[in-house]
Amino acid sequence: MITHTLHTEQWLDRPLQDVFAFFADAANLETITPDELRFHILSPQPIEMRVGALIDYRLYLAGIPFRWRTKITAWNPPYSFEDTQLKGPYSTWIHRHTFEEQDGGTLITDHVRYALPLSPLGDVAFPLVKWQLGRIFAHRQQVIAAQFG
Repeated sequence: MITHTLHTEQWLDRPLQDVFAFFADAANLETITPDELRFHILSPQPIEMRVGALIDYRLYLAGIPFRWRTKITAWNPPYSFEDTQLKGPYSTWIHRHTFEEQDGGTLITDHVRYALPLSPLGDVAFPLVKWQLGRIFAHRQQVIAAQFG
């Protein structure tokens, strides 16, 4: 199995506590996900974010419906948290979110380690998946920048 990484950073001119609070509310995932994915949280809300919290979603990739379940595997407010896919479209998906006070604002870092299903056959789709994830995270950054003005 081949593991890939995605790394993004975004600086906001907002206090750490405000930025973390936005990300700590799982409902905001629907807000920052592109409409084309038809992303919807299935778990009853509000979700108490903590180590062990489970979150179920439904989304569409290339028109194909997927259910996705993640578990919060690390929770260190207001500095970081990590979600790990238990069920979903990837063989591996571990997404670490970090928040750091920097230059009077907050630096958001997303670091994702992921592997495609059906390796090595599934790895032929890597260029398309990489492109799609780049678009998704670019969209997230635009929405977050607008959200925090």
